[in-house]
Parts: sequence; structure tokens; C-alpha cells
Amino acid sequence: MKLLLASGSPYRRELLQRLRIPFAFRSPDIDETPHPDETAQDYVVRLAAEKAAALRPEYPDYWIIGSDQTSVLNGRICGKPGNAENAVNQLLAASGQTVSFLTGLCLQAPYGQQWTLCEPFSVHFRELTAAQVSRYVELEQPLDCAGSFKVEGLGITLFERLEGRDINSLVGLPLIGLTDLMMAAGMPPLQYAQ
Repeated sequence: MKLLLASGSPYRRELLQRLRIPFAFRSPDIDETPHPDETAQDYVVRLAAEKAAALRPEYPDYWIIGSDQTSVLNGRICGKPGNAENAVNQLLAASGQTVSFLTGLCLQAPYGQQWTLCEPFSVHFRELTAAQVSRYVELEQPLDCAGSFKVEGLGITLFERLEGRDINSLVGLPLIGLTDLMMAAGMPPLQYAQ
């Protein structure tokens, strides 16, 4: 089996390595602009599928994994912050709030069939001060992370509690969901693990 992760994210690569299945990776180039009136769930599933499809011409014999994530606060899609000021503003807006994280996942077979899902996860933020948020952003630089935090690092200190079936979805690749899709496609992960 040839497996390709349609992502340049080092976080997703690290997670996929846990399944001990050899894989290649490549970052697809797609337009990630939300469509008008598109729900957050539809948005992330569409992008996951588009990422997989974008690499199909170059990798016709591969099983391709596409994944995309967004956060939703008060009904509004929040992207990656990109800079420290935006990260601070995102975290201050999330203070004392519950933020929904949605991760779209797509497994596309070499013959074109695909399986998709949307993995939800809720993060309940503590009441945070501007000083706490600024210090966190300074220390961890979560500028390329949806929600402006790294749950695998100091980001965990920002939360009261977490709700969902797979904490890996907060990092960008829900491994339980991926296992579900692989099983549905008739390729149980343990069969390919090394």
C-alpha cells in the first residue's frame, strides 16, 4: 500500500507516524477561502477532500489522506492567527468561552472512491488575563495553529476542560477517525503497521 499525507504540517506528520505505516507527504496548493453560507463542518470536509484530490494527478497509485481544521467561536469561523497580535486577540476572545474545533478528514482510494468525516472537539477556556495570554503567545508562538494554541504544549494550561473522542483532532489529524475511515475502506491499520 502506498500512502500519502496531503499536508505540509509537521504536527500531522508526527501524528500519522504513530500508526507505524510508511507514508510520503506533500503539501497541496488549494484555495482555502470559505464559500458564502458554507457551514464550518462543510468547509473543513470540503477542504480535506480538495487537498486529497489536488495531489491525485501526481500520485495516481496512492491512498491519499486530506485533513483540515478550523475553530468556531460564537458561530464565527476563526482561522490561524498568522501573527502574535492576532493570536493574543483570538485567545482573549476565547477567554471563559467554549470553542468548537472541527477537523475534516478524507481518505481517497487510488481508484477514486473516498471516505470523509468531520471530527468535533470542544475546548472550554479558563478566564484568561491579557498578561497570561501575552506570555503564552510569547513562549509558544502558536501562530500557525487553529485556535492560537498548542494542546501538546503549554496550551493545556489555558483550559478548564476538553470534550471529544480524540484529542489528536486538536493537533490536526484525528487518528481514531482515520482508523474508522481505513477500516471502512477495507484497510485495517494494524495490517500495514511496521
